[in-house]
Amino acid sequence: MKITWAKKGLWGVTGAFLGAFVVLATTVVADKDAPATTEQVSKQLPLKELRAFVEVYERVANDYVEPVDDKKLLEGAISGLLSNLDPHSAYLPPKDYKEMEEHTTGEFGGLGMEVGLEDGFVKVISPIDDTPAQEAGVKAGDLIIKLDEEPTKGKTLNESVKVMRGKPGSTIKLTIVRKGEDKPIELELTRAVIKVKSVKQKLLTDGMGYVRISQFQIRTGEDLTDSIAKLTEENKAPLNGLVLDLRNNPGGVLRAAVQVSDAFLNKGLIVYTKGRVENSQMRFEAENGDVMKGKPIIVLINEGSASASEIVAGALQDQKRALIAGRTSFGKGSVQTLLPLNNGGAIKVTTARYFTPSGRSIQAEGIKPDIKIDLVKVEKREETMDRVKEKDLSGHLDHVDDKKQTVKTEEQTKDEARLKELDETLAKDFELHEALNLLKGMAFTQAMNQAN
Repeated sequence: MKITWAKKGLWGVTGAFLGAFVVLATTVVADKDAPATTEQVSKQLPLKELRAFVEVYERVANDYVEPVDDKKLLEGAISGLLSNLDPHSAYLPPKDYKEMEEHTTGEFGGLGMEVGLEDGFVKVISPIDDTPAQEAGVKAGDLIIKLDEEPTKGKTLNESVKVMRGKPGSTIKLTIVRKGEDKPIELELTRAVIKVKSVKQKLLTDGMGYVRISQFQIRTGEDLTDSIAKLTEENKAPLNGLVLDLRNNPGGVLRAAVQVSDAFLNKGLIVYTKGRVENSQMRFEAENGDVMKGKPIIVLINEGSASASEIVAGALQDQKRALIAGRTSFGKGSVQTLLPLNNGGAIKVTTARYFTPSGRSIQAEGIKPDIKIDLVKVEKREETMDRVKEKDLSGHLDHVDDKKQTVKTEEQTKDEARLKELDETLAKDFELHEALNLLKGMAFTQAMNQAN
């Protein structure tokens, strides 16, 4: 993986933020590279609006019906400043910042879903695999309008997230509005310590592999290559193709998304970012070689695939390395940078946009699949009993094999059990069933072309 970016840091972002307090406190705060006077800083700041802020602060502090702690007032002001920018910028007090760090390493407390804000309500971007949210039936796109009996309207995202988190084993009631449902749905969830295993694998039929990435964590790239190695060992031969399942994957660590893309590419651009500050200009290019050795890949996405998932899907689509199947992804194509603060907290601020190798913006558009698979419910029908077969005809010839059948080995019995389990999985998962059929067709076409 090759990364190119600017050498300067993000001091310009924090410098502007600190500059507001320079004027208010009438104290000079110097930029570490270029000392600035109060007069120079003041020219960059809207003094009229800052005076209005000070006036509002004083009025609230003095006239509000009850005394308000200064720390609470200032943290509220910071939160409002950031949350008013976009749904993903936010202020993280020390406790929240620590929880976010735990989240990226794969263990945290709560319900197990990625959320954002839409029209003032909490919107589910995606439930995470094997968590209380998924097990309770929470779906991507759900709007959470109440937490217990408390409306989410008017709360910041961080405030709602705090309510959803709590002691493992405690319960919370979510009131949800879902597209296609006539009335709100009430779900009771039990909080748990969320331990996310980001990569799972399974061997499908005809030497085809299946890898599910539920979230991009620090080790996801390594875990992906390990999973393909395990599938190859189980198959006792190189895989003939791969289904990479990114459905309902809310994203995660950018570097992990780059590593996953890099694993399937021999060369070429993966993703690049553009923003106002020099340090936000980054380009990621593949270098390490293709772990699938050119074998066909199907990437499954849906409306719950966001951010890092869209980077992978967009890179493999633009580089003509994989066929993207499913439904249009979420459309989160912005980069958030965590800037630690002296109080132990941090601000998460949007600093750039993602672009796929061909220059497409993911933001508010998403990745459109090459093959659309509608969200449908499919039921398997039993064979009708009134159909007559050869064995039902009077005087039919007996079934006799040309070669004597040997007794099944233990390994053959296990394979039969595995295939039966797989058939049951495919019967429940129409999208995976269709992806496997597409993959078989691609593998067959590739084999025919190589033969000729």
